[in-house]
Amino acid sequence: MSPTRHPETLAVHAGRRVDPATGAVTPNLTLATTFERAPDGSLPHGFVYSRTDTPNRHALEQALAAMEGGKDAMAFASGQAATAAILQALAPGARVVFPDDIYHGTRHLVKNEFARWGVRGDFVDFTDLAAVERALQAAPTQLVWIETPSNPRLKITDLAAVAMLGRAVGALVVADNTWATSILTQPLALGAHVAMHSSTKYIGGHSDVLGGVLVFGADAPAELVARVRTWQQIGGAVPAPFDCWLLLRSLSTMPVRVRAQSTTAAQLAAWLAEHPKVERVNYPGLPSHPGHAAARRQMASGGAMLSFEVRGGFAAASAVAAKVRLITRATSLGGIESLIEHRKLVEGADSPTPENLLRFSVGLEHVDDLRADLAQALG
Repeated sequence: MSPTRHPETLAVHAGRRVDPATGAVTPNLTLATTFERAPDGSLPHGFVYSRTDTPNRHALEQALAAMEGGKDAMAFASGQAATAAILQALAPGARVVFPDDIYHGTRHLVKNEFARWGVRGDFVDFTDLAAVERALQAAPTQLVWIETPSNPRLKITDLAAVAMLGRAVGALVVADNTWATSILTQPLALGAHVAMHSSTKYIGGHSDVLGGVLVFGADAPAELVARVRTWQQIGGAVPAPFDCWLLLRSLSTMPVRVRAQSTTAAQLAAWLAEHPKVERVNYPGLPSHPGHAAARRQMASGGAMLSFEVRGGFAAASAVAAKVRLITRATSLGGIESLIEHRKLVEGADSPTPENLLRFSVGLEHVDDLRADLAQALG
């Protein structure tokens, strides 16, 4: 499938083909764990065992590589498994520079798990390019990890600028593109070597399937790609065939979903910014956002995620979350239903997240109904 096709077309057709045997226009679900060899021991169909590859996983990986403009993709059982696969590919003692505002699961992996392998994680304000440059010059750096918009304060990293700084010191540049999705941002085109997603979120889009993916750009080091592929196949943290089937099915509607959800999010962010009970709205689509200019350069819109800080601190934020009726109190994001979450409660006492912050994943409900629910909860 040509990478010059529009994302709506790629989402529907990449990784898919009409079944030549039956004429079925949707992919078959292949549940087999093992595949027949030819009499000479060869593998005429290209598959040997479901841990190493399956038809459904192969199709999903083709589609996701096309969506990101990458040369190769590897699907995993979760976003955390995808993140861990990149980190394990580093040499013991490697240094990684991360944004200071980052998904707490990634922070935990580095500080509590891979630290035992000697991996060192340094956390820097990525909105300050001079600070990033100083950090990269301070010590040899093997990996720069970008997450933009950040989770949960929606800080915006200038992807092209930070990727250039990382490449200048010979570091691998990885961008977590979960929140922006390939519909709004193309990290590989902006200088990242690898784009990572928790495909549980917008790719799946229905809160019913877990997954993760790494997409490698054309200039990603061949040794890295081979090492991660080996880890995927030997480590075995791979998605089941049905999970891959569901993700490919859902990918077809991702462009439409993300654009509709982003439109609603922009309207709600503007309304919340004027609400007397709201201290601050974190949404890159607002002109008042510190990263608005950078977001306009690298995002097609402000996205479908926002967070807001309630006047009155921890108790006031908890009260608002407790009072919603239409919006669901739940962890995760990117689904068709709107979700709200008091992040400090989830992330724990050592979290750097403001205690009055509510993270809001905007779904496909009508904007007026969501606004009404927020109004009664805040009121």
